[in-house]
Amino acid sequence: VQLVESGGGLVQPGGSLRLSCVASGFTFSSFLMSWYRQAPGKERELVAAISGSGTNKNYADSVKGRFTISRDNAKNTVFLQMNSLKPEDTAVYYCNVRLGLGSKYDIWGQGSQVTVSS
Repeated sequence: VQLVESGGGLVQPGGSLRLSCVASGFTFSSFLMSWYRQAPGKERELVAAISGSGTNKNYADSVKGRFTISRDNAKNTVFLQMNSLKPEDTAVYYCNVRLGLGSKYDIWGQGSQVTVSS
């Protein structure tokens, strides 16, 4: 079971980035997928989540209207489109899937650094 992320980088305030996470080793379309982020000195927080079918999506209040989560079940990939980025969006972003009941079943990507700075 593996999650491999790509797409982070440095962007100016107001800019955009798109993160991707390719999954392997489980039935991708059966599981809710999430994006989390962790800024320096802060706890990891949930940014967005999407149901297995892609029908249901949830967002943190801080990113509503700016970020969009989506998935391509044919390619076992989940995306996070980030627009109108702000310096406070600077963090390491992690892709996540929980394969069973409880945090011991959490699988995490390697993390992608997103830095928003002029």
